[in-house]
Amino acid sequence: MEFKQALKERANQVEILLKRYMPKEEGYQKTIIEAMNYSLNAGGKRLRPILAMEACSIVGGNIEDVIPFAVAIEMIHTYSLIHDDLPALDNDDLRRGKKTNHIVFGEDMAILAGDALLNYAFEVMLSNSIDKENPNKYLKAINEIAKTSGIYGMIGGQVVDIQSENKQISKEKLDYIHNNKTAAIIIGCMRAGAIIGNATEEQLENITKYAKNIGLSFQIVDDILDIIGDESKLGKKVGSDIENQKSTYPSLIGLDESKKVAYRLIEEAKNSIKLIDSNAKFLNGLADYIIDREY
Repeated sequence: MEFKQALKERANQVEILLKRYMPKEEGYQKTIIEAMNYSLNAGGKRLRPILAMEACSIVGGNIEDVIPFAVAIEMIHTYSLIHDDLPALDNDDLRRGKKTNHIVFGEDMAILAGDALLNYAFEVMLSNSIDKENPNKYLKAINEIAKTSGIYGMIGGQVVDIQSENKQISKEKLDYIHNNKTAAIIIGCMRAGAIIGNATEEQLENITKYAKNIGLSFQIVDDILDIIGDESKLGKKVGSDIENQKSTYPSLIGLDESKKVAYRLIEEAKNSIKLIDSNAKFLNGLADYIIDREY
């Protein structure tokens, strides 16, 4: 309960920050900004911005320096969800218990809202890097986020995921999908936070291991919840993976074995982060939360 309260407090902080960085809903841009805000403010765990700030903090950095990047990461994540929900992709009607963006604003505006969030994310990061004393590390952080959310990260994973629907695929290909579609942006946000916090190479390596392991575990748990999850807690329907004939960890290696793999990954993540901070209370708590979550 103590960790969940800490997570809630950090998520609430992110909510406030998101509102601070978004433009006002006015002028000719009013409708598109409304559509952006509709999905951006729809709730969620806010794990990615929280992880960016935690990575900066655990290596001794100033969290204030990473805030614009944390906000931008959530914008990028939200854009990906808007596009994922579109009829051409997952064709979902609900996201976080609310109607999806294209149901409310139409497909045309939903596509543009996703595009706008992606572009605005980079505008926020760049505008908060130009006049910095050491702009090089901020540019490195932006590069991490760009790379892990692009064709060699999240989008690359999404493409292979789409191409693999209605097909039996190997575990190797499934790992590629999960490591890129889900884990890559988690790795990117933590590496970006650590870089801004002036992490050593050794610290950066251990943060990368932690991020990769919790990212893959997070997706495996998602696969599991799509079978045994509670729709009222998840805020979306379950069984879509089976309905779409998608290869998942449970479909390839079974439910029980999938749980074992997820637990092993979480233990490896915790071992990595202990090499930076033997306590690492929040990040250890987050690892445990990922494996035990119900939504």
